Amino acid sequence: MARWPRSSPGRSRWRPRNGCARLLGVDPDAFNHDTEEFSAIAATLMRHNAISETLSTRPESFEPLFVRSPDGEVDPQPWCMGFYAVMKLRLLVWSRLLPPNGTEHLMLRPILVHCIDDAGRPLLPPARRTLGTQPIIQNAWRNIPATVEALRQFWMPIRFKRGA
Repeated sequence: MARWPRSSPGRSRWRPRNGCARLLGVDPDAFNHDTEEFSAIAATLMRHNAISETLSTRPESFEPLFVRSPDGEVDPQPWCMGFYAVMKLRLLVWSRLLPPNGTEHLMLRPILVHCIDDAGRPLLPPARRTLGTQPIIQNAWRNIPATVEALRQFWMPIRFKRGA
């Protein structure tokens, strides 16, 4: 069974069971057993690491894993709703990108245009679902890879400032 290292040179003493368990909504003890739950956790973390590696070394090659219909039609909503669910975990931090008149908000529109609120209503009001006179929802998913990279660049100075 794989074990998480307690610490290593140059790493903080952050323990996966503390942060990841809370983030994933699982019992911290799930990290201690070779179970289907642990396999799912490990697969999720490996995917996260692969995405992080891609965004760090080859951001232009990042491709979200969108649901596709049998005829190849893209359904970005599940991916976008997952992104929004993670945003909601730290909504106060993300709030600086949410004011609809702020230029930073434009970075989120390709994602948020596909999201719905808890009542099933579109997250963005009709006025924010268009660009000029054109609805943006039909092709907004094509901009999501560039959006993810723009968001990464936006947060980069803030993330690394904290660790300095």
